[in-house]
Amino acid sequence: MVLIALTLGQDHVLWEIGVFFSQLAIVTFGGAYAVLAYMAQEAVQGFGWLRPGEMADGLGLAETTPGPLILVTQFVGYLAAFRAPEPFTPFVAGLLGAGLTTWVTFAPCFLWIFALAPWIDRLGNAVRLKGGLAAVTAAVVGVIANLTAWFALHVLFAEVGQRNFGPLRLYWSDPASFDWRAGVLVAIACALVFGLKWSVLRVLMAAALGGMVLVLAI
Repeated sequence: MVLIALTLGQDHVLWEIGVFFSQLAIVTFGGAYAVLAYMAQEAVQGFGWLRPGEMADGLGLAETTPGPLILVTQFVGYLAAFRAPEPFTPFVAGLLGAGLTTWVTFAPCFLWIFALAPWIDRLGNAVRLKGGLAAVTAAVVGVIANLTAWFALHVLFAEVGQRNFGPLRLYWSDPASFDWRAGVLVAIACALVFGLKWSVLRVLMAAALGGMVLVLAI
C-alpha cells in the first residue's frame, strides 16, 4: 500500500481496492456470506466497479469452484483494476488488482489469528464476551438475509430501483423485467434443497445444467 501511494497516488483504483478490502477484512464478522453482503453493495453501488449481474456471476463462480467462497473478492478486484488500468495494460492491472485483493484480505485475518491465539481459550470462558458474540451472531443472520434479498432481486429482475433514506436503502423491482428462466431455476433449486434434501453440490450441478438447457432451447 505504501508503494502504491508513492508511485500511483491515492486516487488510483489500486489504492481504493487496497483500502476497501483491508477494511473489509478487519471489521467484518460472520464468514464469507456476511462479508459478501457489504462487498456486493459497495462494489456495485458505491464504487461502480461491477454491474449487479456481474456480481451475481462472481458469486456463482465462487460457489462452483474449489476453495473458500471469499475468493470471490479476487474476481471483484480483478475487474475493478481491469476497467481502470492506467498506466498498465488491462490484463496486468487486473492481475495486480486480484493479487492486491488477496493480500489485503487475508493478511489482516491471519494477523488477528496469530495475535489472539494465546487468549482464545480464556476468551471462550468469558461470560460477557459470550453475550456480545451472541449479539454478533444475530446480526450476522440479518446480514446474510440481506445478501439473499439483494441477490434475489438482481437475479430475478433485470431492472431494480433504489432510494436512499439516510443510512437505509430501499429497493424495488420492475415486474415487467422478471426473468422467468431464473424464476424456474430458483423454484427447482428450492424444491431440491428443502424438499428432496439434496446436497449443495448436486443442486449447483442441476441448476447449471438447467440453465444451459433453458438458454439453448429458447
